[in-house]
Amino acid sequence: MHPDIWHVTDEVDRFLARAGDFLHSRPALHTLPLTVTEALRTRGPHAYGPEAPVFGILERAGEVRATYFRTPPRPLNLTPLTPDESDGLAAHLAALGHRLPAVSADRETAASFAEAWQRHTGAAADLHERQRLYRLGTLTAPQPRPEGRSRIAGARDREQLIRWHDDFVASIGSGHGADGGSWADARIAGGRITLWETPDGTPVSMAGVSPVVAGQARVAPVYTPAHLRGRGYAGAATVEAGRAAVAAGAAEVLLFTDLANPTSNGLYQRIGYRPVADFAVYDFPSAPAPS
Repeated sequence: MHPDIWHVTDEVDRFLARAGDFLHSRPALHTLPLTVTEALRTRGPHAYGPEAPVFGILERAGEVRATYFRTPPRPLNLTPLTPDESDGLAAHLAALGHRLPAVSADRETAASFAEAWQRHTGAAADLHERQRLYRLGTLTAPQPRPEGRSRIAGARDREQLIRWHDDFVASIGSGHGADGGSWADARIAGGRITLWETPDGTPVSMAGVSPVVAGQARVAPVYTPAHLRGRGYAGAATVEAGRAAVAAGAAEVLLFTDLANPTSNGLYQRIGYRPVADFAVYDFPSAPAPS
């Protein structure tokens, strides 16, 4: 049996030329690599920070079997792998001297890679988050509908969006958020943030949506300030963001939830989202240098 060979590049166009058909073959499960590579392709290699992204492609018999990508300092993101493939990838990355802060993948792949990374590097592996990927079925407006209306965020909302972005990143315990200003500018330019505002015009919630790639778009982030929660604002904003994605041509509208939050999982199911697959994020807090 020949060992798996991973082809590595830091050029998004080269990665997509080789792996694009594979990613398009399962757009829902590949939503993260599809949307991240689209941002890198359209906004440049530093869309997610000053360090260059890294991509890997596993080929077997001339066909792409799996991929990975990383936009440092964020986690390694994997498409589904077998335990043997996870072990081979961990050995490959350790040999290259990579120091990984975390891994994100479907539940089985994330667990098998975390175990393999421990074996090859001695790094501790802690389950950070269990996630569920949902797909929109029949969109259903929340009842009762909160007073107010939706609108697309514009330049006048920039400072508000930056504050909410930074608050959202802090609330989920992530130290890997994009620069708030760059994040807001890109989404304002693309018309990709839906605000819900009260009758007096005060914004109270936001729901973003990714560009449509391979027929799919992903709703993210959804954020309501803590003192305004429980009033239906997030559900209303999410419904309108989903409508905007469909209007933009999305055949599939997706979103991720934290399974530790029953409120958001219940909300998304009530407005028409149905489970697709479970994912997980494992942290490597000690991150020693690979031996």
